[in-house]
Amino acid sequence: MARIEINAEACKSCSYCVLACPTKTIEIGKEVNSKGYLYAQQVNPDKCIGCAMCGHICPESAIEVWK
Repeated sequence: MARIEINAEACKSCSYCVLACPTKTIEIGKEVNSKGYLYAQQVNPDKCIGCAMCGHICPESAIEVWK
């Protein structure tokens, strides 16, 4: 089963991962990190297919993908 880990402190809320995810398992949450950014969160982990598009497109390298 694939999964992702999002480093909330590194996320700057660009939303690239949200747009890149083919299964729509990532959303920008309502909580802010210590820098004041709303950060990405995985909302449907069971739908993750491990394609790693989110990790590749993240300019902050805030997402790790595990298969």
